Order: sequence, then structure tokens, then C-alpha cells
Amino acid sequence: MRDGGESLPDLTRPTSSVIADRPRGDLRRAGALAALCALALAGCQASDSASGPPVSVAARATAAVNIDSLSAVVEQNPRDPTAYNIRGAAYARGGDLKSALADFDMAIRLKPDYFQAYANRALAYRNLNQLDRALSDYSRAIQINPNYDAAYVGRGNIYRQSNRFDLALADFDAAIRLNSFDPRAFHNRGLIYQAQGQHSFAIEDFTTAIGLDPNAAEPYNGRGLSRLAMNDPKAAADDFTAAVTINRAYTDAWINRGLAYETLGDRDAAISSYNRALGLRPTSTPAKEGLARISSGQPLVRS
Repeated sequence: MRDGGESLPDLTRPTSSVIADRPRGDLRRAGALAALCALALAGCQASDSASGPPVSVAARATAAVNIDSLSAVVEQNPRDPTAYNIRGAAYARGGDLKSALADFDMAIRLKPDYFQAYANRALAYRNLNQLDRALSDYSRAIQINPNYDAAYVGRGNIYRQSNRFDLALADFDAAIRLNSFDPRAFHNRGLIYQAQGQHSFAIEDFTTAIGLDPNAAEPYNGRGLSRLAMNDPKAAADDFTAAVTINRAYTDAWINRGLAYETLGDRDAAISSYNRALGLRPTSTPAKEGLARISSGQPLVRS
């Protein structure tokens, strides 16, 4: 889960309804498709950050292997919308959003009420920063299936990104009503509360998200920022440490950890954190400014 914590939603429940609707003679092909869904799950989750995270070499290699297998299923089932939707998710995971969009387009053409494909296409559009198209697709997915919680999370993130906080909160509230075990909805609602300065509510939501998914680094970072804003730098430092323990390449969490330790007066820990951030992002202005403050003895002034 990154920043907005949304993943390609269809892969968690990809084939049950499709297989149930198949004639008996098609069950062999459906079984092959279901097996490949499990393969896709290993490498086809995508982020919901505003522009998408960098795609690693390993991720591209995994996606390439999956795509080869999924393409064979598409060739055997050229009229099967699920095959295109799953391959589209694999393309997206590998960073090939153009091919992903083509597959989602075909899935929707073959099955106009395929709400999961609309949501998947929306995420691809969002990662391309085509927010109007993404918003339209998420809304269409919700229109088709008003109980599809993943689409509310996705649309809420677009509203949040455009500072339409009331609409974002309404979508995250709807997602939580539909699925109270979805950490993405709590995390993203926490980000809204944080942006509004309601840090107690934000901490509550981040804590719930952590309880639901303790291996996600982002809610720890979010909770740390709210704790820092509430003048609890020790607890904030603990949260930022948890975030970078989970994800050693989490630059923002290293910067925030530096700020927390700088506030606590722990120069060595702050310097170490800022240097780790600069190692990951050499152009980071906050990290450079932090090191300069410590070097000059200038006090940290937080608004």
C-alpha cells in the first residue's frame, strides 16, 4: 500500500462468478484461467500513489513471466473478458500502462457491466494522471455495483488528491461501511483528517489500518506525522522507525524520522536518518535543510 493504498481490485476475487456461468464444456478453460489468477496475484498488485511507484526490475521480470502465461490464455479464450482483465493487471504491475488500458478496454467491450475492469482501468488512468477519466471509470463501477468498496476507495483518493475533502470522506465512509476490514479506507480517511488538522481522528484511523495490515509502512508514517503535530515526538519517532523497518527505501519516512529525532535533540539519530534519506533521494531539500540546521546549531522551528 502506497500513499493512497489502492491496488488493482479485481484480483482478489477474479473468477468465481465467471466460472459459475460457464457451460460444462468450458470448465477446463475456466480452470486454467483460475490457476493463472493465482499466478497473477503474486506479481500484479499495483499502487495507488498519485503517479505510481517506480517499477523494479524484479517486478518487471515477474510481470513478464505472468504475461506470457496469461497471453496464452487470452489466445485460447479471445472472447473471455476476465482473461483480458487479469492480463491488464499484469501489464499494469509491469509498468506497461498502455497495454494494460488496451486489455481493460477489451474486457469492458466484451462485458459492458464489468465493474472490476472499470475500476482497474480507473487506476491505470490515475497512474497516468488522467484524473477525469479515472473519476469517470470509478463512478461507472459504483453505478454498476454500488457495493463495490474498492471503487469508493479509488474515487475517494482522487477527490482527496484534488482537495475535495467532503466528497473523499463520503467515499471512504462508504467503503468502511461496506468493508470494515479494508485498511486502505481507514488509512486514506486518516489522511483526510490529518489534512484537516483533526489529528486525534487521524491517529485513530491510522491505528486501525495498522491493526488490519501491520506490514504496510504508510499508516505508520501517517500516524507519526500526526503524533509529531500533537507534540509527541517520541511516539512519532517510534512510528517512523517502524515504517523504515518495513520499507528501508521509504525516503519520506527517513526524513520524518530525522525531524522527530531533531525535535528530541538526538543529533546522531537525526543525522543518520537525514543521510539515509539523501542516499535514497540525493536532491531532498528537507534532508539537506535538516543536516544544515544541525551543523549550524540552528533550532528546528515547526509550524
